[in-house]
Amino acid sequence: MKKFLLTVVIATISVLSASAQFEKGKVYLNGSLPNFGISYSDEKDLGIGLELNGGYFFADNLLLVGSTGFDYNYSKWSDLYVGLKGRYYILQNGLFLGAGARYLHEYKNFNDLQLTPEIGYCFFLGRNVAVEPSVYYNMSITDFSHKSEVGLKVGISIFLDTKRNITVWPGK
Repeated sequence: MKKFLLTVVIATISVLSASAQFEKGKVYLNGSLPNFGISYSDEKDLGIGLELNGGYFFADNLLLVGSTGFDYNYSKWSDLYVGLKGRYYILQNGLFLGAGARYLHEYKNFNDLQLTPEIGYCFFLGRNVAVEPSVYYNMSITDFSHKSEVGLKVGISIFLDTKRNITVWPGK
């Protein structure tokens, strides 16, 4: 019984501490590896990518994110992209749903618009730092059957509070 109560207390504390990170006014910074050999597409083999994201919580649990990144396949830079997406954090427990669009430019002079739904989870390592694994699908509008891709990405996120007043000297 003691173990059960301890588990309930720890789970409650972790949910309450995580919920404060998804409040209106927070800034979100993220770096992730979207194509670390764990993706599938008709035209891509083993590769790696890097994605940088920055966002703002414009309402509780609602995040607007801008992203940019590149993919490296076949021993050369293959894709560069920029995008915009939104995220909704479900019940402030860390589970999120995301959707957006991105503009992709391939080295073969191929340009594409892609829809980018994803689902993931925030595992908080501390008050402001989280690991975010997610499953994504980049759906090509131009060439659906060959350019669409599904995969897993893992990122490190930092949540910054813009409302916090920093006092240098107490009382002043």
